[in-house]
Amino acid sequence: MSHTVVKTATGAILYDPDLINQISESTFSSAGWQRVHAVQGALGSAGRGNTLIVADNRSDFVLRHYLRGGLVGRFLHDSYLWTGLERTRAFCEWRLLALLHARGFPVPQAAATRVTRRGMTYSADLLTVRIPGIRPFSDRIAGVAGGEVLWHRLGAVIREFHDYGVNHADLNAYNVQVDAADKIYLLDFDRSAIQPVGSWAQSNLERLHRSLRKICMLDASIRFSAADWSALLEGYADRSRFS
Repeated sequence: MSHTVVKTATGAILYDPDLINQISESTFSSAGWQRVHAVQGALGSAGRGNTLIVADNRSDFVLRHYLRGGLVGRFLHDSYLWTGLERTRAFCEWRLLALLHARGFPVPQAAATRVTRRGMTYSADLLTVRIPGIRPFSDRIAGVAGGEVLWHRLGAVIREFHDYGVNHADLNAYNVQVDAADKIYLLDFDRSAIQPVGSWAQSNLERLHRSLRKICMLDASIRFSAADWSALLEGYADRSRFS
């Protein structure tokens, strides 16, 4: 798990030199890439125009600018309180992703992150390696039922993270994603952390359950039932059978 920190005029850049051999401020803007397209949120999901797919001659990446949500976001937009470089949301998420990927967890590979300080506040960006053929779990179960095996597997994957102590701060139907082979990944580890096992694990599951029920109300094509949730819980309870 290699990494390099480069100081900039207004902050710092943390990156993996095995993935990116040349780094600059332009790495974190659309102008610095040969191909760019925006990722649009669906059904009220996150995104808010802050995520881009960027590519050069060798690789595809996902570039995300950190934006605040909710009522606070209307006023502060992309500003966060400065309490030290290693405590910024970007550095914390990058280091967590790098650790989990090195341990073999199904997460995006952290490539680079930038923090830009403005007095007592900062803004930030995160660059990860794009996983080929990936799409939100919400899209996977739109029009076509997931099937018992897929729901079992999802429960087993979540349990694997929980057993390692990973508290995902926003486990929902968009941050759970699948590739063309139905391999399950977890994305967006902003504000997430490794913690002693506790009540947060149940809260993670409840948050995902609420998200699945919500998207069913927003889109009648979503296939999600009580039996699907039971299958997920079965996989969670006995992940060794379905991992």
